[in-house]
Amino acid sequence: MPSSKGPHELPVALLRDPEMVRACRARDFSLIFRLVQRRAGIYPSRIAALCGMTPSRVGEIISGRRKLAHIEVIERVADGLRIPGAMLGLAHRAWEIPPRAVVAEPERSAIAPANRAQPSSQSERPRQDDVLALVDEGRVTRSTLAALQSSIEDYWKRDDQHGGAGLRPAVVGQFRHAQLLIGTTTEGSLKRGLQSLAAELARLAGWAYFDARQYSTARSYFSQALRLAKDVSDRQFIANVLSCMSLQATYDGDPNDAAALACAAQDTARDTAPSALVMSMLHMREAFAHASLRDPAACHKAIAKAHSKFEQAAGEGPAPQWVRYFDETKLIVDTGIALAQLGEAQRAEPLIAEGLRREKGTQRRGRAFHALWLATTQLQQGALDQACDTASIALDLATHVDSPRVAGHVREFHTRLQPHARETPVIAFEARMREAFA
Repeated sequence: MPSSKGPHELPVALLRDPEMVRACRARDFSLIFRLVQRRAGIYPSRIAALCGMTPSRVGEIISGRRKLAHIEVIERVADGLRIPGAMLGLAHRAWEIPPRAVVAEPERSAIAPANRAQPSSQSERPRQDDVLALVDEGRVTRSTLAALQSSIEDYWKRDDQHGGAGLRPAVVGQFRHAQLLIGTTTEGSLKRGLQSLAAELARLAGWAYFDARQYSTARSYFSQALRLAKDVSDRQFIANVLSCMSLQATYDGDPNDAAALACAAQDTARDTAPSALVMSMLHMREAFAHASLRDPAACHKAIAKAHSKFEQAAGEGPAPQWVRYFDETKLIVDTGIALAQLGEAQRAEPLIAEGLRREKGTQRRGRAFHALWLATTQLQQGALDQACDTASIALDLATHVDSPRVAGHVREFHTRLQPHARETPVIAFEARMREAFA
């Protein structure tokens, strides 16, 4: 988290200004951003960077064409612009709480024992990465690449079973190690192989942060993945990363950006005779964006293309490893989710139910998501008892995965239940929810 003292800290006079106070109390972010620009000299592009948004989204907020309602986005604004939590009706932010006083250690003797030479400061101690790099001398072989590939495949399996949030330290560490190896490798094919694997590790790190709902950090790793894939001219993998960014934009409330990114991914993939399976997945990402935009015609068109390309994929050779998760079961359930986003619950319900029936028991995070979507379609059709029962299955699965994204979906479903708060099934679900997230 950024320091509380920084170039983007708002002037005290602005924070005390009655107009700013009223704007914050009303959560009028159009006025807040205009005051920040006018009084603090922080322009929309910088506001976007600080708050983890796109410049176009900030422009829409300033013009009054978009409102901010999601609490996570409001918290990002508070943290990015250093607006005290109380001003926006939030709890005190972590950066508002002063750190504990550090008690200085007694001064050591000026003359250290001769056999205990010590660094004069912490900064002089060698970094662990540098030490390890000296030990292995940067030797890279085909076995090195095979070991990295095996690690990546294992990470994806664990992500599917347990969620991505807990994988972040391992994946980021592996990514840093791959970057070090790239810097010490000159042999052409080995270096290209390392760059490709580093791109996949960067994408995996971005995905893990996305699953943790830390969208700004996720974007940073996705951007690094794009640069690495560009270095090896892997256009299909670039399209893959763009599709991840499209999905994140859908979650982050930017469906226009999501649609643009999905279409850019398709255009990028077409440059190199793409796998039909890759194109099928990309069309489905586009369908999600159109569903969020409430554009049935565009959504149905993208779904039809996804199914057509999937049928073509059956006659092709092996697709890239990273897209093989997109099988028939995934196509079916994603189609159901897109239809559910459109509000076409009757068509969506049997598709999502079929996907759940087919999925492996080890796919806990995916099954939790899909159970929540199934519950949503049941709620849309007025089947409150059935919806709460299905959501309880998702709740049980959610307790076994480390995925803030799943937890967020549970809370969003709970919000949809509020009009029925006094009904017995809802009361029972809330009790289980409190127990699960205690």
